[in-house]
Amino acid sequence: MKGSQKLAIIAASLFYVLTILAGFTMSLPYVLVFFVLFTLCMVAFAYMCYAMHNDYTGAEHLQQEIGMLKAEKEQVRADGERAIEEKNSDIRRMQTQIDDLVAKLDTTEAALKAVEEQQVRDAEAAEKTGSADASIEGLLPPDDEDPATTVDIIDVARRAIAELQDSARAAGLRVNISTASDKLMVHAGAKRLLIMFRNIIDNSIKYMQTEGTLVVTISAIEDDIFIVLKDTGKGLPENETKHIFELNYQGSNRISGNGLGLTQAKAIVEHYGGTIYARSPEGSGMGIYIQLPTS
Repeated sequence: MKGSQKLAIIAASLFYVLTILAGFTMSLPYVLVFFVLFTLCMVAFAYMCYAMHNDYTGAEHLQQEIGMLKAEKEQVRADGERAIEEKNSDIRRMQTQIDDLVAKLDTTEAALKAVEEQQVRDAEAAEKTGSADASIEGLLPPDDEDPATTVDIIDVARRAIAELQDSARAAGLRVNISTASDKLMVHAGAKRLLIMFRNIIDNSIKYMQTEGTLVVTISAIEDDIFIVLKDTGKGLPENETKHIFELNYQGSNRISGNGLGLTQAKAIVEHYGGTIYARSPEGSGMGIYIQLPTS
């Protein structure tokens, strides 16, 4: 609770007590004055609570960054229909906003297609060189768990954050998790998922090079789990971002290390039939986007 909210509720309590006392010891005008002041304080408190609620950015807003076309198109259509029903006079303005969102969706679709094409080219190049070390199975960490096991991926993410909390705090990085669900089950090994989260979070800790925030958003759409790990660092140029999952690759902000972390994370995701890609708009940090099937 903010200081202004505390002040408002204290003042409301004071005027409430004065109203009660005035009812026994003073005339009616004083009672009315104290009651009006009490009411104004409660209205101010309610308004501040409402304003704080509107400032909250939850999982649904961050999910829109995933760029999953079906969910975004359905949301745009639903928003447009509600706006038309509620305010016919704003049809032209709403149509303009919808057109802008559709254009954004087209841009996102093109970016996703480019990433997929790059992944195909990378896979073909690795196959031509005959490098066994770059194969997915060669990068997978050992896992002695029952292959039929399902795990709560939200719990695994929290464990990874807890393990790296001290390192993140020392680097000035706040790591938060955002999800609308209490539990999301996925058919995968907990040890490998833990390594996947640790590798990506550790990468942000190393390369942020400034104080900031890393938000881990986890959500479910139909039969898929979507994970976004978005930090507030400087990010990388586009021509470097598309190579960050390559074995031993280090960008212009290189730091000592073997470059295995993100490559191993990609291997784990693809082993479970998922996809992973990165986006780093100039000056807007690095975002890692992951899709995993629930079964």
